[in-house]
Amino acid sequence: MAIFLLQLIHWVITLYSLAFIIRAFLSWLRVDYFHPAVRFLIQITEPVLAPLRRYIPPFSGLDFTPMIALILLWVVEQILRTIILAIF
Repeated sequence: MAIFLLQLIHWVITLYSLAFIIRAFLSWLRVDYFHPAVRFLIQITEPVLAPLRRYIPPFSGLDFTPMIALILLWVVEQILRTIILAIF
């Protein structure tokens, strides 16, 4: 049970991390922000990025919030892993 739960959490966080990475790369390219796939990507990542942007301003025109979000996701995964292993 614990192994299944740990793998599920790992895969969900990995997919969410991939969404942040893709969104960061798309900001470098000329993409149509009205495309359904891009809109979906923005909708799932913006709830995490928007609060971070209030505290982390852009530095020389670069937005570091996706990188901070990836670090926070990794920390959350490690905390959940510790809790699950302590319970089971």
